[in-house]
Amino acid sequence: MTASALPRPAPAWALPALALGAAFIGGSPIFVRLSELGPTATAFWRLALALPLYYAWMKIADHRRGAPPPPLAPGSRRRLILAGLLFTGDLFSWHWSIHMTSVANSTLLANFAPVFVVFGAWLLFGDRPRPVFLAGLALTVAGAACLIGESFSIGTQNAAGDGLALVTAFFFGTYLLAVKDLRERLDAPRLMLWSSVVTAAALLPLALVTGESILPTSLEGFLVLLGLAWISQALGQGLIAEAFGHLPAGFSSLVILIEPLSAAILGWVLLGEALGPWQALGGALILFGIFVARRGS
Repeated sequence: MTASALPRPAPAWALPALALGAAFIGGSPIFVRLSELGPTATAFWRLALALPLYYAWMKIADHRRGAPPPPLAPGSRRRLILAGLLFTGDLFSWHWSIHMTSVANSTLLANFAPVFVVFGAWLLFGDRPRPVFLAGLALTVAGAACLIGESFSIGTQNAAGDGLALVTAFFFGTYLLAVKDLRERLDAPRLMLWSSVVTAAALLPLALVTGESILPTSLEGFLVLLGLAWISQALGQGLIAEAFGHLPAGFSSLVILIEPLSAAILGWVLLGEALGPWQALGGALILFGIFVARRGS
């Protein structure tokens, strides 16, 4: 292998940016629960209110580059549409799952996304996981399960919501693979802007078909939507998309498991939900699993 063919090392900021993005999206279940609107309408505003920030980000990136990038190739446009539709499936199933089952069940089952990412990256990109990486994957998933602890419950009353959470894991995993592929072709702000336009355009008619109210009725309701859009979506998903261009897909998906750890901490700080020894063990396992996976990726 020639020197030019060697993979470039990831910049030092990529991993912290990915972890910070995961922490930001950890607040999304709380925002969704606090929203005055239904699950699909909330998902629509999550994207629609983030679009101005993505547009400003793209313009700043173009200015720093000194010239606008070349027009998107037809293949990239099709991939952007696919990414937007995959994220539509992710948000639609995820937001409904939060309302149809416990937050604990929804969070744990939706965070099986790394399993789809790891094996999808193997099939699509040839990123064959090493045994030590798979050990890290097992540790992080076990840590997520410990974080949920006794809050997780199995029963027929939660079956539909639990099933939607697993569907969420599939959609989010395949969405992350699409993001990884697109980051080889275009920059993060352009990716997030146009894929979010597709997602918002797909979610609006779904919200209308389900009969949900579209507009919040109070300032507090609008601020909840704004927090979801600017913190969890624009900052969280934006940082993840930026970092994905520099890190392996499988490893990146494991770092995103910081999300349930962030959600548990926010639940403790904002909602007074106590953190016990199982939650402490879960957080430690997630962080240790990421460390192990990093050595094997």
